[in-house]
Amino acid sequence: MNPINEVHVSEPGLVVVDVAAADDATALAFQQLLAGRWATSPAQHTTRDAGEPGVRLRCYLDLRQPISPTAQASAAALR
Repeated sequence: MNPINEVHVSEPGLVVVDVAAADDATALAFQQLLAGRWATSPAQHTTRDAGEPGVRLRCYLDLRQPISPTAQASAAALR
């Protein structure tokens, strides 16, 4: 994966999530779980590294913008 850009973690509550999974469906399902709880900049596709098993995916979260009541409680705990 590419290095993390400083702007993506420039403030508390901003998170870069790198996912390694066995297949596209698993990686994208995990991303959907995150998107159901926090504001997310989703990846549109996974990547494969030659000679490495599985797939990789990177997405960006903003924990300051919870989507669900459960996420609001989690975000409050981080403050």
